[in-house]
Amino acid sequence: MSQFELPDKLDPTHHPDLQDDQDLSWNAKLWTRLRHFLIGGAKDLDDSGLFHKVALIPVLAWVGMGADGLSSSAYGPEESYKVLVDHLYLVPLVVLASMLTIFIISVAYSRVIEHFPNGGGGYVVASHLLGPHAGLVSGSALTVDYILTITVSVAAGGDALFSLFPPGMQHWKLGMEMFSLVFLTVMNLRGVRESVIAVAPIFVVFVITHIILIGAAFGMHYDQVPSVAAAVPVGLHQDLGAIGFFAILMLFLRAYSMGAGTYTGIEAVSNGLAILRAPQVQTGKVTMRYMAISLAVAAGGLFLAYLIVGVHHIEGQTMNAVLAGTVFHQGIFGQGWFSDGLIWLTLASEAGLLVIAAQTGFIDGPRVMSNMAIDGWFPKRFAGLSERFTMQNGVMLFGVASMAALLYTRGNVETLVVMYSINVFITFSLTELSMSRHYWLERHENPGWFSKIYIHLIGLTLCSSILVVMIWQKFLAGGWLTVVATGLVIGLCLMTRRYYVGVKARLKRLDDQLLIVDVGQEPTQAPQDPHQPTAIILVDGYNGVGIHSLFSIFQVFFPGHFKNAVFVQIGVVDSGNFKGHDAIEHLEHDVRQSLERYVLFARRMGIPASYEMAMGTEVVAPAARMCSQLVKRYPVSVVFGSKFVFQKERWYQRWMHSQTSVNLQGRLQWEGIPMAILPVRVFE
Repeated sequence: MSQFELPDKLDPTHHPDLQDDQDLSWNAKLWTRLRHFLIGGAKDLDDSGLFHKVALIPVLAWVGMGADGLSSSAYGPEESYKVLVDHLYLVPLVVLASMLTIFIISVAYSRVIEHFPNGGGGYVVASHLLGPHAGLVSGSALTVDYILTITVSVAAGGDALFSLFPPGMQHWKLGMEMFSLVFLTVMNLRGVRESVIAVAPIFVVFVITHIILIGAAFGMHYDQVPSVAAAVPVGLHQDLGAIGFFAILMLFLRAYSMGAGTYTGIEAVSNGLAILRAPQVQTGKVTMRYMAISLAVAAGGLFLAYLIVGVHHIEGQTMNAVLAGTVFHQGIFGQGWFSDGLIWLTLASEAGLLVIAAQTGFIDGPRVMSNMAIDGWFPKRFAGLSERFTMQNGVMLFGVASMAALLYTRGNVETLVVMYSINVFITFSLTELSMSRHYWLERHENPGWFSKIYIHLIGLTLCSSILVVMIWQKFLAGGWLTVVATGLVIGLCLMTRRYYVGVKARLKRLDDQLLIVDVGQEPTQAPQDPHQPTAIILVDGYNGVGIHSLFSIFQVFFPGHFKNAVFVQIGVVDSGNFKGHDAIEHLEHDVRQSLERYVLFARRMGIPASYEMAMGTEVVAPAARMCSQLVKRYPVSVVFGSKFVFQKERWYQRWMHSQTSVNLQGRLQWEGIPMAILPVRVFE
């Protein structure tokens, strides 16, 4: 606190969507109430337990992030099985390779969690250990990957659900999938914890029914296990003479790569640490353990079950539907309503879980984008949080992009799996390379470096080899579209970053000119007279723009008119600093410190000054409330904001910069409060 007597902090209401309802038009009231019904009211930033309430415990994190990998058991084993239909002796080898990959990647990402406890996943790892451009590639691949994760999950869910209906109803499938995407988008606008809790019962039913399905398949056909094991060396010997080793290897790698979606959920945990219950590292590692075991059992168990039960693909039905129909109509289940009900429950929970699996994309996709926005790769608004503490802009973008991908592919799961499996291994390869390089560079300081690096070297060899093979095999089968889409995202990010770097460099010149100004006077001790003309100045940190506004008001445009200055700043809580109550308190301390510097500077100019501050997820609503209260305290006052003015206005600049002052001006003018916007020229 400065040495001057300052007014008590104002107490703005934290629920703008519920206040002043009588001042709204009928349409505005209807929209406000509908919005509140769909996504809920605003959360209170002053609640010290807020972060604890919105964070996920390991079981809920397993539901929210593990559903993606677990649900891939509905299509991953099936796609691999189709590749091996004439070479089924390779099934056990593919299962072993997949389970080994799950555990290798899980252990590797547990190390990532230890080194990067604030989350960020592959993007942050590559950015810190390999450089910003490696991080850009990893983040762009993840962005495209999560969009396709949402799409393939919903499309596969539609396939599973419509396996229960006659073929004539297939034309309803795409419409149902589009509705599911809309529903998931709205649900994720309510908040991560709320959306996860809502779908947890479906997850539990899926786990129980599929444990029964896998257990029954092995229990009733255990006598087939020895013959399956014996078929491996026999089949290898025959195919070595018929098609050769290289053809067998390519067949194996193709079948293995078709299950790449199984591993996406593993990356999700390290990326989403920020939303896990404290201690985040321990919670993340426990969640990873849950995921690794469940993925291995579900994917491997169903894949082997196809083989030992001897199921075959039937048009219009998924392999899991055929497996459930075969197993639950045999042995102790028999024919009747109970077995039919069990089949329905198994496939309905599978369809539900596949839709839930899209949660991984909605949880972690916007988070990757927000991390990149903080670093300037995406427009800054993607780092913002809504009043429900969701990344609203990112959720909306991912919802729309997933709908476009669904319409483009007409919900074809095979095409979608080919499209998105490539980016999974781009990120994995860069992450393993990053961690390998990290341990290699510290080998002289860390005696136990080799015991840690070997798992990442194995992962790097595995992931990079599979990536090369997938691009080679799948490029013309749809992989080219993923490569092009990822390349476009990288190009857009480079242009965005270049733009922000240029603007920052030009604004730095303003800071260099104004922040070194020394007024050279002792600060005035004069109290503020609330009946004298007062300038209410909105600032955003202590910088050249704020000093420019102060000089413009008191020395250029209105010399001698205003007798008081009140500085107003809103501490914006975004995805970069919403990491616990301590982080919010730190942000509040920084805001207060910058405002105290403004007050001291103004008083050195001989201007009686004070400040007001508040915290929020955006600026306009809390600033409007605060200005309304200040105008009552200072009846003769004008609110001042600032706006960047470019020498050559371009269409994209409105999107790249928040229109805070313009939006606030319209809101205050409606209340009859005068506001002026001061231009800050940004030369080319």
